[in-house]
Amino acid sequence: MRRFAWIVTIAALLVLGSGCQRAAPSLEERAKGALAQTKGRLPLSGLSKQVEVLRDQWGVPHIYAQSADDLFFAQGFVAAQDRMFQLDLWRRAGAGELAEILGPSYIERDRFARLMRYRGDMQAEWPSYSPDAKAILTSFARGVNAFIATSGDKLPIEFQLLGIRPGVWKPEDSLLRIAGLLMSRNAVSEVVRAQLIERLGPELTEALLPPEPPVKIESLKDPLLAGIDTSMMRTLEAAIGPARFDEKTEPGSNNWVIDGTMSATGKPLLANDPHRPVVLPSLRYLAHLVAPGWNVIGSGEPALPGIAVGHNERIAFGFTIVPIDQEDLYVEKTNPQNPNQYRYQGQWRDMQVEHEKISVKGRPEPVDAALKFTVHGPVIHEDPAHNRVFAMRWVGTEPGTAGYLPSLALDRAQNWQQALEALERWKVPTENIVYADVDGNIGWVAAGMTPVRNWSGLVPIEDEAGKYEWKGFLPVSEHPQRYNPPEHYIATANHNILPRGYRHQLGFEWTPPFRFGRIDEVLKSGIQAGKKFTIEDFEKLQHDATSIEARKLVELLKVAPGSDPSRAMLTSWDCVLSKDSAAAALYELWVRRLKEQFLAERVPADVRALAASRFNDWTMIELLKREPPAKRNALLTEALRDAAAEAVRRMGEDVKQWRWGALHHIRFHHPLALDAERRKLFDLGPVERGGDSNTVFNTGGTGFQQTSGASYREIFDVADWDRSVATSVPGQSGQPASPHYADLLPLWADGKYFPLPYTRAAVEKYTTQKLILEPK
Repeated sequence: MRRFAWIVTIAALLVLGSGCQRAAPSLEERAKGALAQTKGRLPLSGLSKQVEVLRDQWGVPHIYAQSADDLFFAQGFVAAQDRMFQLDLWRRAGAGELAEILGPSYIERDRFARLMRYRGDMQAEWPSYSPDAKAILTSFARGVNAFIATSGDKLPIEFQLLGIRPGVWKPEDSLLRIAGLLMSRNAVSEVVRAQLIERLGPELTEALLPPEPPVKIESLKDPLLAGIDTSMMRTLEAAIGPARFDEKTEPGSNNWVIDGTMSATGKPLLANDPHRPVVLPSLRYLAHLVAPGWNVIGSGEPALPGIAVGHNERIAFGFTIVPIDQEDLYVEKTNPQNPNQYRYQGQWRDMQVEHEKISVKGRPEPVDAALKFTVHGPVIHEDPAHNRVFAMRWVGTEPGTAGYLPSLALDRAQNWQQALEALERWKVPTENIVYADVDGNIGWVAAGMTPVRNWSGLVPIEDEAGKYEWKGFLPVSEHPQRYNPPEHYIATANHNILPRGYRHQLGFEWTPPFRFGRIDEVLKSGIQAGKKFTIEDFEKLQHDATSIEARKLVELLKVAPGSDPSRAMLTSWDCVLSKDSAAAALYELWVRRLKEQFLAERVPADVRALAASRFNDWTMIELLKREPPAKRNALLTEALRDAAAEAVRRMGEDVKQWRWGALHHIRFHHPLALDAERRKLFDLGPVERGGDSNTVFNTGGTGFQQTSGASYREIFDVADWDRSVATSVPGQSGQPASPHYADLLPLWADGKYFPLPYTRAAVEKYTTQKLILEPK
């Protein structure tokens, strides 16, 4: 959803100049007039029986239906009531229909989206998610369309400002692949690594970007692989959004689960905080779905039916990204006499070429888009000057690889065995899924479709001979997993989860283990102290700002000579990145300077930013340890001196006035907020933040602005589901005049949670609005 923050900006500029010759309602009045009906009775065509929608005081809809068809019709309708503009942009981006409303600059993006569309057997696609997936997605689409039909001209304010209408929703729209592609960035990583190898050499590149576990990387000496440059990067960026080549904004997450021996209730507790872009409106949408065979609550994405992370009557589940490599770039030699032919297995082969028409705003005729494919997959970049094209093989061409939809099966699992069976369907995105059940069991599976290769997959390859081909996919039974471990707990945080001696290849690029290290430390120390953990303990841990990275760097600083005040400030600091900490502010300026100076000594200026995009702080610390002490100490102290000077420039001479929160914020900016009236209606913040990208309280971003992290958190009490809690931001509704547009922001900003009621009695206790949907 991060890409939507800029998708509509150009279109918004087109409507700014339009004005009225007569008095008109204010923007706020227009927004209020567009609010959906959330109480009373509402007759709808397409329902078979009455459905109750009880919205609690935090805007979470609890939907009670008498059949699965009516349940998912209602989920689609209710999601559209709150997030119709978000839904429409999601659909257009995935279907390749943005240029129709935003103009010519989106033609290439639309072409790429259509290139990524699933073209396989639909008889294999639908049941891959669950046996009734087609029926569920059909009902969900009918619900979305029912909202559009009943809205008439009373559309959300964004549609009014842009002068557009939402398109019709089809069941197949929930199967679009672009959203899943955004969660798998290995193709971009391959390009970065190839460029660095060419400019820096393989040894330095491997030192800066060490694969885990160590592996021999394929040679790039073939002339066809030379000069993979920024033009390729620009193609990828245009195709999958404004990619930030900074590990601090990569998708991440934390999750952990403990069994009853470690909890105050004697039953498991499960905590999860998925990290994705923190945007307006929120990427996440909470709901509670109740019908025969269904009683699941939690969060998902508004454009998808079901619940992605949550619990039913018997089991709870949560996830974090596990970076399994699901993409490979192939460089294909093309025929100088015919650019639509490529060399494979000793002969020229014709590419498969499809032509589609893309409607473009402002143009009377649609534009022809040529979609090309080789035996390896869609052609994502053409380089006629070097007689080559880049084709991408990725799992999205396989049945069942639309993101998150296998949760339709997991939502109804009743035990560990049924959960494992459901996870056989889980293909995209790749996730560490943790599990707990009412019988006291806990478990974990690294789930997702894993290609079997005979090469590393870390750089683009030339494969005219056909020797670099996937050999099928690894069954889930061979994926790393645990069930009721003797440690009594399981935790993941995007770190390297490969068991010692694991013989299969999942991937080689992991998040630094700082966050996992802190979670593991707290849980282990609890065991040693005989502590029994509570929900309140896990709320605190999800907001823990203790930096393992800071500890490691401060330890190095302690042995460096010096006695200046800035050194004393850090060496006496507790390494907690609280927003009120002066030392935390100095530390963050220091570690940024340190990384810049470390790379400046080793990497030429023209590729330094590229190297920094994949060079992480864990690797920097390990390389610093290997430096001669005198050289390391000089680098540490020089960077600290520069950081102290920057702190004075930013926050003044008085150290008592220094605060990490004074530098570190989050702002919720709406792309249509282009004047004072709109900013007042749409925008939220700024909000001061503690933590950083390497703390459990993940608040990563660029320029000290948080752009990613946990917009949603959940903690489930298996002993009593009604004691479960959650946070989300900024609110359940995407409509700015709604009371639920920003009501969750103050709680989220203060690290506070709201109840997630589950039983009917608990739901009714917190209900503030009741809407009866009835057959028309």
